[in-house]
Amino acid sequence: MLETREDGATAGAAAAGDAGADDSVAAIARRLDGLRVTRLHAAILAVCTLGLFTDIAEVALSNALAAIFVAPPHSVPRGDLSLLLASVFAGGAVGAPVFGMLGDRFGRRYALQAALLLMAAGSLAAALSPGLASLTAARAVSGFAIGGFPPLMATYLAEVMPPRRRGALLLVCAGTGFLGGSAVLLLVRALAPAGPLGIEPWRWALLLGTALAGLGAALFARLPESPRWLAAAGRPVEADRACRRFETAAKTAAAKTGAAKTAAAKTGAAMTAPAAAPGLPARAGFRALLAEPLQVRRTALFVALHTLAPWATIGFPLLSAVVMVEKGFRVDQSLLFAALSMLGPPLGTLLTALVVDRLERRACLTVLAGTMAALGMAFAASGGYVTLILVGTAFNTAAAAYGSILGIYATEVMPTPLRASALTCAWAGGRVAAALAPVVLLPVLAAYGPHAMFAVITAVLAASGALLLGGPRGLSGKAVA
Repeated sequence: MLETREDGATAGAAAAGDAGADDSVAAIARRLDGLRVTRLHAAILAVCTLGLFTDIAEVALSNALAAIFVAPPHSVPRGDLSLLLASVFAGGAVGAPVFGMLGDRFGRRYALQAALLLMAAGSLAAALSPGLASLTAARAVSGFAIGGFPPLMATYLAEVMPPRRRGALLLVCAGTGFLGGSAVLLLVRALAPAGPLGIEPWRWALLLGTALAGLGAALFARLPESPRWLAAAGRPVEADRACRRFETAAKTAAAKTGAAKTAAAKTGAAMTAPAAAPGLPARAGFRALLAEPLQVRRTALFVALHTLAPWATIGFPLLSAVVMVEKGFRVDQSLLFAALSMLGPPLGTLLTALVVDRLERRACLTVLAGTMAALGMAFAASGGYVTLILVGTAFNTAAAAYGSILGIYATEVMPTPLRASALTCAWAGGRVAAALAPVVLLPVLAAYGPHAMFAVITAVLAASGALLLGGPRGLSGKAVA
């Protein structure tokens, strides 16, 4: 009987703990979602944008490397070049779920810092690499971090930004971050043919990336952890403390009153339900993700969408300079085309931010997929330099908007305890596809020409549209779970 009573008491305490934890999560969510955009939100957005700028610059550098190493005097064999281009994305396929696990278990901020520090180390190793093999290995290390940063960043922003401005702020971050692509390509071109001190321009670009990634990691140390994640992880005191930083930044009487009331409610919950914290972490991460059929289906949908997307959103920007070389343009013309065409994504994404919170996510993504298919075939058929720049810019703009809105769509649908794990699983699928894209598309381009390559891209976009039609609705302007 004593054992029975003890078991009953334990079960009752656990139930009370879960109820208290749920109350804590709901209270933190209400406090965060009721705030206006503050200076702290702006600081978080700025640091995330710096990290994304560096991340995208690292990816876009592959475009420059493709054009540099495919032409004399390097004339790298196509197989070796494919491995170099694929190395970043192969590393990302492994790194993304690892960082997702870290983000769900140990916090968004720490995982983001770790990703940037590893990115800095990989970039430095690549800058100092003596040969193609060591460069390929170093780029794989960088890719390990590059794959983890964007989904973790989107997760963090989705959890701390006010719902009414969430989509717009994520797109502002993405649009500004996309400038990293043009910046690194223009830097490489400006320093060509030989950089300062006789160091090759692409090595200078990697050294700059090392510095920016290290700076981003240092700045993340000054930002608060996601209060929503802290509450879901069973750490109500830390969640309250982090939430107070946002409320203090708001400097409104309503925020202060709400903080006082919620702090009192938290104290009462802690007194009646001290067992809340230990039970919660088991419901986070990959194990919990696989235990919930609805979340498994939704994760599978986003894995499929993210796996299909890079064939267009990465394959085109990555190989467009090579297509230009195949069309007979010089390397410097191809690099200028690549840099100019990368100016479209920042502008298009920032303009989309003005209306994104009033648009239905699935409809936007379906329209953008059709637009990319049409522009891709037009690019394959075009021969004029100016026309190619205009069509390429339009394609990259649509691709950037597609990738950004797809990320927003996924962050809104998945719940907080599973968000980082689910998103990084989806992102890992995208990195696998991005690694395969140059391996598959480059030989198709060489053997059958641009029309065949863009036919593959069009088929992938059609499959994406079909999947989107069966997906759940997004949460434009609404609170996330």
